[in-house]
Amino acid sequence: MAVTRFAPSPTGLLHVGHAYSAWFSEQAAEGERFLLRIEDIDSGRSHERFVSAIYEDLEWLGLSWESPVMRQSERFPAYEEALNKLREAELLYPCFCTRADIRREIKSAGAAPHGAMGQAYPGTCRSLSTTERERRLKSGAPHALRLDVEAAMKAVGELTWHDRERGQQQCAMDLAGDVVLARKDVPTSYHLSVTVDDAAQGISLVTRGLDLFESTHVHRLLQALLDLPTPEYWHHPLITDEQGERLSKRSKSVTLRAIRESGATPEDVRRRFPS
Repeated sequence: MAVTRFAPSPTGLLHVGHAYSAWFSEQAAEGERFLLRIEDIDSGRSHERFVSAIYEDLEWLGLSWESPVMRQSERFPAYEEALNKLREAELLYPCFCTRADIRREIKSAGAAPHGAMGQAYPGTCRSLSTTERERRLKSGAPHALRLDVEAAMKAVGELTWHDRERGQQQCAMDLAGDVVLARKDVPTSYHLSVTVDDAAQGISLVTRGLDLFESTHVHRLLQALLDLPTPEYWHHPLITDEQGERLSKRSKSVTLRAIRESGATPEDVRRRFPS
């Protein structure tokens, strides 16, 4: 039995790309279980009006999902429990670098970009002494918690995961480097919360856009470290605009609400989906 999910963030109105991703996920469930999850850990950008809009748009598209709907903002204790497990295994370290610091370090090292994950973190704060870490933490310095990927991979050995389009994949964490799993102001990250929540919801088939393909390497490693099941994956193609750019909220792509108010039908939207 397939259990799939659509997991939007309520930081803006949905566009056609979201519609395709939600429809793709429901179709992949093949009449079994299709779930909805609201990924609202970013309290500064998430708003209830966008949550309501998500429900309205999905209902207009003719999609239906199981209740109750999971809200990530209600699951911080679960993420903290996962972080504690990684702390106990001594796989986390505090990182005090700003984004500008990281960019300078990468440039000086002459590193090349690493695909869709961007440039891998160069490990600046991994080598800090215990004394220096404690000094900075006691001073209240802003910091993130990073996963020591080298130590983590040694702990679990070789890992694989399967994508329905591209077949068996070898877990390759050199694409990501020591990823951030939490920040001082936000006690989780996309990588950590999505891994924990997919397991909690019993997701057996993760469907999402091709832009998140490389992130799956991170999620597979976290599954192994946290003793969580590994679902199958299916990364679908992205819908692009006339210039070939991926649709996004940041680029202010035409929203489903605007399309609906123009008099278009769900069938008109589906005609834009990849065949």
